[in-house]
Amino acid sequence: MYKKQMTMQRVLCLAAIFVSAAVFLYALGIMTDLYDSLYSTMRNPNDLFQTDVPGSIVYYNMQEFNRVFLVYSIGLILLALLLFVTNTHTRRRYYIANYISTIAYAVGGVAISIFGHVYIEIFKGQFLQVDFAALKEHADMWGTLYTESTFWFDLHYAVFALVLVVSVLLVANMIWKVSLMKQEAKLVEEGRAAA
Repeated sequence: MYKKQMTMQRVLCLAAIFVSAAVFLYALGIMTDLYDSLYSTMRNPNDLFQTDVPGSIVYYNMQEFNRVFLVYSIGLILLALLLFVTNTHTRRRYYIANYISTIAYAVGGVAISIFGHVYIEIFKGQFLQVDFAALKEHADMWGTLYTESTFWFDLHYAVFALVLVVSVLLVANMIWKVSLMKQEAKLVEEGRAAA
């Protein structure tokens, strides 16, 4: 049973690295289409209300969120690396550092998922209020990207679902580990009593 649990433990620690990297890449990419389609519509960056496309201010509204989201995604990567620093991926027995790193990643994963989901939904709503007829006209005139797609906004469902699944599985694996450690301790105690 320990062998299966140890295999799962290694797989989950690697998965934590991969999904954390996916969050980082998502944070880098979420503004791509907005930049390509909305940035040039702002006639005067010092006065964000001078725009060719009503509603294009969403691009500027997202700047601070995107900066914070990027920092949080780097933090999630560091929490995933902490699993390896504490040897959580190879430990037969867990020690306090293993519990701390596992719980820290799980809490961080849930926190960034909630934070990201709430704000991305708000900005998606703002994006859908863009005057797309004016955006189409601007794109045709200046040769810029025209998109009504909410792909980058909607992608967060998949990205954060992966983070949440890995977070829950890490905690479940930790509980499984504690159960196995208790069973092992009980068997050792019974062996001593029999001797």
